[in-house]
Amino acid sequence: MRAVTLAAEDDFDGWRDAARALALAAVPPEDVVWQVGDGAGDLFGDAPEPAAAAPGAIFSVPRAFLSLAETAICHADPARFALLYTLLVRLRSTPKLIEDEADPLVRRIAGLAKAVRRDIHKMRAFLRFREIGEGDERRYVAWFEPEHHIVRANAAFFVRRFATMRWSILTPELSVHWDGTALSESPGATKADAPDGDPLEQTWATYYASIFNPARVKIGAMLKEMPKKYWKNMPETALVPGLIASAQAREAGMIANAQAEIGGNSQVAWEALREEAKGCTRCHLYKPATQTVFGEGPVDARLMLVGEQPGDQEDLAGRPFVGPAGQLLDRALGEAGVDRSAAYVTNAVKHFKFEQRGKRRIHAKPDGGEIQACNWWLDQERMLIRPPVTVALGASAARALLGKVVTISRTRGQQQTLEDGGECWVTIHPSYLLRIEDRGRAEEEYRQFVEDLRHANARALAAVA
Repeated sequence: MRAVTLAAEDDFDGWRDAARALALAAVPPEDVVWQVGDGAGDLFGDAPEPAAAAPGAIFSVPRAFLSLAETAICHADPARFALLYTLLVRLRSTPKLIEDEADPLVRRIAGLAKAVRRDIHKMRAFLRFREIGEGDERRYVAWFEPEHHIVRANAAFFVRRFATMRWSILTPELSVHWDGTALSESPGATKADAPDGDPLEQTWATYYASIFNPARVKIGAMLKEMPKKYWKNMPETALVPGLIASAQAREAGMIANAQAEIGGNSQVAWEALREEAKGCTRCHLYKPATQTVFGEGPVDARLMLVGEQPGDQEDLAGRPFVGPAGQLLDRALGEAGVDRSAAYVTNAVKHFKFEQRGKRRIHAKPDGGEIQACNWWLDQERMLIRPPVTVALGASAARALLGKVVTISRTRGQQQTLEDGGECWVTIHPSYLLRIEDRGRAEEEYRQFVEDLRHANARALAAVA
């Protein structure tokens, strides 16, 4: 058993030299124990380290591997050194392996590197300097808690960005300091070592509040890009909860003002939106389709039904849900006690996607890019109508509304909350019922479909009350 002790958690040069010597000595990966500095394990503490490679004893590996290893080695996973050495040994006999994204080891290491790059980005985006001292003693101090060992890898960026400032970045593992000419390091610090705030933060907070646009706030996307763990170190994020809480009211005010400018008639706004959609070229589906099939129904509807896309008859008529699936939907709505004329009915995709087979046009499922392109129109419809309850008819509609791929079996019967605060209930598309050959199963599925519509309508009526 060979034990290799590296100088630091991100000691790429030390790992590379040791890995080269081990590989030249034909040491199997399972016979190597990797450890860092004083964190060496007692069990192998006395084991001899591998001899240094003889001068000139080198071998080549793909450049892509070195780049991947230099990034992945900054990950916090303790197994990273062993994983990289295992891949190195395999690459000596199979250099093309680095290009095989399906290989489990290559995929795992690529995932480590991706996480490191994301952490580097988060540090650059969410680190905030605070001013301390005055005159010649003035300097800037920031506190950050990275998930991985990225401080040294990121230091050069901050030197370039803030070359004329004297600054320190404090983290639990390592601190770095720039005095205007040279970069230095010191041991890790605690949050208490960093200042709480400075006079500039109130100005920044005021600016941030003034540019916060409630009509564009997407809470899920914001949390994905700016996780809450970083909020405590950013002055502007202290305002976010209150701004989000008031976003719906502020957005309603913006819409009311817009309606006032066009005479207070939201119907006029909807008609203008529909007219604009007629010329939509946001994706390629407009080319073979006959026309845009926009939504229809009262603009003050409390219940919105969203399907996948128009079918052959809808494409010709220019109205949603008028074909066989639409007729089945009308029947189910009637049995559920829902007046279709009181609901707003639309589709996630506004153009008919099909495959031409002789004289017939066969429905083709829209892909994620097409759904995303058409989401702009669906968002505009929802912003104008603001229904408290929306029913997603099928998986494509659910994907458009929820922003992710979901299965009907897992989400059916469970309330989903949309980004605007409205409820979303997922059920099947009526066309699914037309494809079921077993009569007994078809009747049971239809009964459940009616119950789904009845429940959604009850929720919409409760919202009105």
